[in-house]
Amino acid sequence: MESENQTRVSEFLLLGFSEASEIQLILFGFFLSMYLVTFTGNLLIILAIITDPHLHMPMYFFLSKLSFADFGFASTTIPKMLVNIQMKNKAIIYTGCLTQIYFSFMFGCLDSLLLTVMAYDRFVAISHPLHYTVIMNSQLCGLLLLGSWGLSFIFSLLETLTTLRLSFCTHIEIPHYFCDPSEVLKLACSDTLINNIFVYFVTGVMGIFPLTGILLSYSQIITSILRISSVGGKYKAFSTCGSHLSVVSLFYGTALGIYLSSAATPSSRTSLVASVMYTIVTPMLNPFIYSLRSRDMKQAVGRILCRAASSQ
Repeated sequence: MESENQTRVSEFLLLGFSEASEIQLILFGFFLSMYLVTFTGNLLIILAIITDPHLHMPMYFFLSKLSFADFGFASTTIPKMLVNIQMKNKAIIYTGCLTQIYFSFMFGCLDSLLLTVMAYDRFVAISHPLHYTVIMNSQLCGLLLLGSWGLSFIFSLLETLTTLRLSFCTHIEIPHYFCDPSEVLKLACSDTLINNIFVYFVTGVMGIFPLTGILLSYSQIITSILRISSVGGKYKAFSTCGSHLSVVSLFYGTALGIYLSSAATPSSRTSLVASVMYTIVTPMLNPFIYSLRSRDMKQAVGRILCRAASSQ
């Protein structure tokens, strides 16, 4: 038994959603469409911000990085899932599984940190409008972005290294469409105490602290908005936060849904559906939320589409 516990597996099996071939075909078309929409939407956001001088401000600078993180988040899981469905092959090699763990962890952390930075940006813009350009200068924006990337890189690397130390038995089936770290831990034969401690630690640092920062920023924003005398001024100030609030609610709402579903029931199927909302639906919807609620963004995206249509 001891020799079996030290087995270094060469691959895992991603069970996915369904065994039925007709369901597999529907799922392939469904997730391929979602991935193409995610790719197109986030690419348009990034191109619009880069090419339109009116969008060269901190709020849209961080939005372009959020769009990149969302696309990276979706690209970590969906392409492999589509290949497995098309090839009727459930296998993912060991190094591929570790790669998924690393990048899904990194882009998830990056999303959380960027949303926190964007909340701070909105706080400065509304509470200190006269000093906004001085406070949110290019140097500070660069440092905030570098710090977000640095923390995401460090935590995802540590998560991958703690997973690398585990050994696995002969049961290598993961009831998921990607290598979810919590599901991989369940397959380990070796002691997972360090891994579990690290997961709780990162959940606190990358989940609770950023969310607390967002809530503190918006408490100050609400206080500042209430001081505005005119109704039109209050609406204008709050409307600049509408898109960000919607994205924050979607991101943390789906993340909380995963946590509650896993805590309330041991069913992997429930966790699977919740993970789809978190890793696929949220990155797809974010570009639409920002485009539909921002007139400048709609105009910039419209100009890109017009130029693309006229060039054909």
